[in-house]
Amino acid sequence: MRVAVSEAAQVSVETGIPILDHLLSLLAHYASLDLALEVEPGAAAAEVTAAGAALGEALRPHLRRDGASGFGSASIPAGEALAHVALETSTEPLVVSNVDLTEARVGGLAADVIGDLLRSVANGAGLTLHVRLLEGDDPEHVLEAIFKALGAALAQACGPQTTRKD
Repeated sequence: MRVAVSEAAQVSVETGIPILDHLLSLLAHYASLDLALEVEPGAAAAEVTAAGAALGEALRPHLRRDGASGFGSASIPAGEALAHVALETSTEPLVVSNVDLTEARVGGLAADVIGDLLRSVANGAGLTLHVRLLEGDDPEHVLEAIFKALGAALAQACGPQTTRKD
């Protein structure tokens, strides 16, 4: 597995799971990050967890560098779906979500394993991650909205901390 994160927004994702490649590419695009991710072929659930952990660990130094805000929030649509993601760096990572895709299959992948990916990212990066589905029924659109919003929130969290001037 190889992961590199920088700010040039070039993406190469090869997990062996096309829908996961697509979702991680969306995340990288919306986060304005370079992402090179390769996962050795294996069981889908193991690949998803490995990809999430590697991504989280690669993001950790960017989220915690001097001057980074360490938090972000975004609402982004995909088709009829609308998702909101809010995150903050934390010493006690966790994912809070109202999304239930336990019965859905997207691109041959059981969509509920995406929850495992989000937990792996949160643990690897040290994030408190809140995911809210505000609208949407199509599982692919729901996942696309979540990953776009996650990318935009990560862009804010890795970006410079803003200060108020009164």
